[in-house]
Order: sequence, then structure tokens, then C-alpha cells
Amino acid sequence: MRVIRVAALVGLSLGYSQMSLSHVVLAEPAALAGTSYRAALRVGHGCGDSPTTEMRVEIPAHFRGAKPMPKTGWKLTTYKTALAKPYDNHGRQVTEDVSEIVWAATSPEHWLADAHYDEFVFRGGLAPVAGPMWFKVVQTCAQGSNRWVEVPASGSATRGLQWPAALLDVIESGPAAHQH
Repeated sequence: MRVIRVAALVGLSLGYSQMSLSHVVLAEPAALAGTSYRAALRVGHGCGDSPTTEMRVEIPAHFRGAKPMPKTGWKLTTYKTALAKPYDNHGRQVTEDVSEIVWAATSPEHWLADAHYDEFVFRGGLAPVAGPMWFKVVQTCAQGSNRWVEVPASGSATRGLQWPAALLDVIESGPAAHQH
């Protein structure tokens, strides 16, 4: 059964690799529920010709314990929110969690030029819940912004969305999926 799940992940990854690079997307667009996950948000362009100066990511409710990777020349800020439903993490009750991560360039020489791409990385744990997980991203530029915040009314199809949020397809993993 695990072989089928891994094959499904590979198939999804290959399918997603055909997605347009004009959107902010996850480098690995599928993962097993109940496992740890390294999220790398790929930014392929600025706002028109304007360089990216800030990336703001809203962390979904079922993504636990988000820890961002610092970037040289970028100020890193995290915001926490009280949880409506606390969860257990190795015997410790978690009552608040990271709800937003912000990377902001500290000076113009660290801006991400429209001609370049980069990744903004964080890791955390996936709750044991399968289904689409949406990461809403606001990309601020020297002139303008891109609000990658649209999600479909149901499911995971982004057809017709002009500014789709980054999608992680969380796949059911079974009872032995807990990993670090």
C-alpha cells in the first residue's frame, strides 16, 4: 500500500511540474498526511518588471509548528495565533501556533529582481488530515503587489483562478505515517 502512495506522490509531482511558473508554487506539491514537510515556495517573477521586496505567507490550520528558514538580507518575522482546537506534540499541549511568516528585504540590494527566481522555505508537520491545503501568499514589490490568495469553492482545481494560492495536496497516509 505504501508503494501505491509513493507512486501517487511521484505522479502528482510530475503533473504539477507542468504548472505555469508564473504563479507562486510549492516545489513539492504533494505530501503524506501526518508527516513532516519542507515547504519551498518558488517565486518566479516580480510584479511586472518590479522586484520583490517582501513575501507574506498565511499558514493553514492543519500545518503545525511552522519554522521558517532565514534568508541573508531579509528580515524574518513570525506571528502566532491562539488555536481553536489545541493539539498534542510529544506530550505537550500546543495552544498557539505560527499563523503567518514574513520575509522582508532589508535593503534594495537584497530585493529579488524580476529576472531572477528564488525559494522561501519553512518546515513543519502535517496534521493527519488528507485533502487540499492552501498557502495564501502576498508578494509585495517595489511597485505593486501580487496577491496569490484565491482558492476554489471546493476541491483543488485552479482553472479559472487568476491569482491562485499555493496548493499542497495532502494524501491519506495510514496509521504509521508519523515522521520527523
